[in-house]
Amino acid sequence: MIDWPLAELIPHAGDMILIDQVLSFDEEQIHTRATVKPGGLFNRPDGSLPAWVGIELMAQSVAAYAGCHARRKGEPVALGFLLGTRKFECNVEHFPAGAELSIHGLRSLEDDNGMGVFECHLRGDGFHASARLNVFRPPQAAAYLDESKDETP
Repeated sequence: MIDWPLAELIPHAGDMILIDQVLSFDEEQIHTRATVKPGGLFNRPDGSLPAWVGIELMAQSVAAYAGCHARRKGEPVALGFLLGTRKFECNVEHFPAGAELSIHGLRSLEDDNGMGVFECHLRGDGFHASARLNVFRPPQAAAYLDESKDETP
């Protein structure tokens, strides 16, 4: 189990942090967990989470993967972007309040330019979701964002 605070691993804050804990990580993968808590930003009136929020849970797990590696190297956590999702499949429409979610991300590709692909799975009691996430972590995120501002009409 990893005791690093999630706010130090992913560039989110407060209620936008949806995962609860990093269980383990290595060079190729990460295991995280989350509990569906009623009253969150994305919850339905009955306290459940729509299945599509599973994509964000997977993306935050991938962000935590990058954050864990940065922290282990003594580097700052870098900003990253979810570019897209392929083959998202889920056998339920929502995750019930109180459900324990186990999220696994496996790196299948990452290049020196910051592009990456992760195969992700989210599991719980009676449900399973999977997706392939395409992510981008620019080598110089601050410069990348400044450059984007200059191009805005």
